[in-house]
Amino acid sequence: MPDRLAALDAALPDIDWTILPPGTEHYRFPAPSGDLASIALGRPGDPRVLLLPGATGSKEDFVLLAPLLADAGYRVESYDLAGQYESAPAGPPTGHAFDYPLFVADLIAVLEAGETPVHVLGYSFAGLVAELALARRPDLFASLVLLATPPQAGQTFRGVRWLGPVSGLVPPHTIATLMVWGIVTNRNHTRPGRLDLVRMRFGYTRRTSLDQIIALMKNTPDVRSALAHTPVPMLIAVGDRDLWKVRLHRRFANRIGAELKVYPAGHSPCETTPHQLARDMLALYDRGR
Repeated sequence: MPDRLAALDAALPDIDWTILPPGTEHYRFPAPSGDLASIALGRPGDPRVLLLPGATGSKEDFVLLAPLLADAGYRVESYDLAGQYESAPAGPPTGHAFDYPLFVADLIAVLEAGETPVHVLGYSFAGLVAELALARRPDLFASLVLLATPPQAGQTFRGVRWLGPVSGLVPPHTIATLMVWGIVTNRNHTRPGRLDLVRMRFGYTRRTSLDQIIALMKNTPDVRSALAHTPVPMLIAVGDRDLWKVRLHRRFANRIGAELKVYPAGHSPCETTPHQLARDMLALYDRGR
């Protein structure tokens, strides 16, 4: 019997990704790095879900996923990372660089601003931030979903399909330049509505933040032992055509005791297979009760 949710995902139309779901609340959260552009969907008082976009991304990346979770009875929140899109003014003090402590401090502040523990999803780079926050404050997490998150500590680009063999020799600025070029020239064959958003965001995002995030991803702390010993339920969700090979994600999942789900997608299952992803997230939440 065909998977009904897979059929729904396959039939998704092109949309205007700048239009947020009806009922979405807009606000700015006063984080340690500055005011972060934030949104929330769902009834106040319902269990919280926090969806974190990655580098070059934004809260709009979850416009298809968030309503599915809100309709299931969750209060869904998201924010643009410091330096990214509508949070571009936020960041480190003058003369300092974007670093992991900055992003982790922002995340912890957001989690502590409401009822805890919180179901957290970290997308790509934000998954690395969420891992560090979980290792530091597991009491704040009801569950953790790592969506297309680099599956290796240290120099995370060594496992990327097209860059891996030479990534250790390529400077962060060059990697960021290649990433931006690939996005704006639509090498991933993104639909027009989605492409308009991802191109437009580059007019806001601070290039220094992207360069320094890439540098962070080449020097990611190893918290696998802490993750392996946490009682917090974890899910690794990836596309079968992700930047990192599925076998690396599977190895990481086995190492930390996480469940692995693979979708017919690239690096963005939240955009192309949201119904299937929501199903697996909700199942994770049920197990964590």
